[in-house]
Amino acid sequence: MRAIDPSTANWRKSSYSNSTGGDCVEVSCGVAATVPVRDSKNPHGPVIPFTTVGWGSFITALRRGELGA
Repeated sequence: MRAIDPSTANWRKSSYSNSTGGDCVEVSCGVAATVPVRDSKNPHGPVIPFTTVGWGSFITALRRGELGA
C-alpha cells in the first residue's frame, strides 16, 4: 500500500460519531484499493489504511456485533 497524505485526502466523519467530539472516526474515499481511517480529534496523527476487502469485512463484523463494544 502506498502512503496516504492526510492533508490532501477528502475526509468524511462516521455517522456513528457523536456530536460532542468523542468517538470520531473519519474515512477517506477516492484512494485506489484503500480505505484510509483516522481519528478526527488527531488529524495529523496516524492513518490506518484498510484494503477495500478488509474494510468491508470490518464493517460487516461491526454491523453483526461481532467485535464487542
